[in-house]
Amino acid sequence: MLRVVGAGVGRTGTLSLKLALEKLLGAPCYHMMEVFPRPEHVEAWRAAAQGRATDWHELFRGYAATVDWPAASFWPELVQTFPDALVLLSTRDPESWWRSVRATIFSINPPEPMGSMVRAVFARFTSSSLDDREGCLAAFERHNAAVRRGVPAERLVEWTASDGWGPLCRALSLPVPAEPFPHANSTEEFQARLATLRR
Repeated sequence: MLRVVGAGVGRTGTLSLKLALEKLLGAPCYHMMEVFPRPEHVEAWRAAAQGRATDWHELFRGYAATVDWPAASFWPELVQTFPDALVLLSTRDPESWWRSVRATIFSINPPEPMGSMVRAVFARFTSSSLDDREGCLAAFERHNAAVRRGVPAERLVEWTASDGWGPLCRALSLPVPAEPFPHANSTEEFQARLATLRR
């Protein structure tokens, strides 16, 4: 059962959040990285993006939280399906987000069947080309505004990377860990990992 629904899109500190939430909740957090080794999830997300019925409880079985794409594009469905879950909107400066996402996620052309799933999920985020700076920035702002408008204030937690543990621990009524907040998956780390995979 999800305790946290992550509504923030990729490149807003979502891998750091995955690690932090796993530490706090003692259970796995769903992230795009969970999709790659699970072919059945690739098809499930593609079907969901095409509007087919999805068993969200089954898809997230064993997970306590979700962040990042693809789940972030389905936040309205997840907010409704898991009414007791906190909704976590991770954000960052729009221009900084664009530079990061353009240099990482939007620069990849995944092989099939992952590619068709990713395209279908991104089509829910924007109808613009992923090369279209203005269109993608508008989609980013529109997405965040829709979450703020669509989630009751008492369920919504907004977070940026500089916030660290504080907002998460307060919202979940948990003590702040003694260890530093994890910071993972910088643009440079992402590109290095991608280069290794391509080799």
